Amino acid sequence: MKVEGAAALVTGANRGLGAAIAQALLDAGAKVYGAARDPATITNQGLIAVPLDVTDGDDIALAARTCRDVSIVVNNAGILRSSASLAEGAVDAARAEMETNFFGSMRMARAFAPVLRRNGGGALVNMLSVLSFMSVPQGATYSASKAAAWSLTNSLRIELRRQGTLVVAVHAGYIDTDMAAGVNAEKVSPQSVADQIVAAITSGAEEVLADPTSEMVKAALPEDLTTLYPPLQAQWDAETRGEEKMAG
Repeated sequence: MKVEGAAALVTGANRGLGAAIAQALLDAGAKVYGAARDPATITNQGLIAVPLDVTDGDDIALAARTCRDVSIVVNNAGILRSSASLAEGAVDAARAEMETNFFGSMRMARAFAPVLRRNGGGALVNMLSVLSFMSVPQGATYSASKAAAWSLTNSLRIELRRQGTLVVAVHAGYIDTDMAAGVNAEKVSPQSVADQIVAAITSGAEEVLADPTSEMVKAALPEDLTTLYPPLQAQWDAETRGEEKMAG
């Protein structure tokens, strides 16, 4: 589809990747609504600030009425609690991540699917993760929420195809934002991911593997138990061996 002249809504547009996606859409000639829990945190003067908490159904319903001209919706808002499955507080962490990362995207899709249909189909973009494909114990609850969101995205693609809506799944490893600030690893820039999202919308691509990590992991899925998980097991054992000795 053509981005120039279209209206777009980006959730979590006040910083990091969301801000980069919003700017990339602006640069491509779109009118862009930037959504955040606190619209005062939207500092890009080119954006139309919209108050939106994706865990609040009333907020989403109001946004769907306010942004009734959109033909591009980008579900970018997400949270990370960095919890293992058996850690203290893991259930609460999982609930919070699922509420934003999965149910938030689901609520947005349900509210905006009719808007996209009325405006010719357009595009629904879900920002996922390489952890949609695999799980790491250090972020097990986050991984589960992103795996669920990936499954949701694949279902939405089937459900919305008839109305002409392009559904795009975006996967990336570490992105150079505040969420990955404490990670010492190779990172892809937010601008690179944002540019790839705009390119996917323009070309009609249904999936973006935004960096070498996501490409490698997706390709390894048929042999994930023998190629992906043994190194993760070794890393986890090394990190937790000292904790087990102290507990003993």
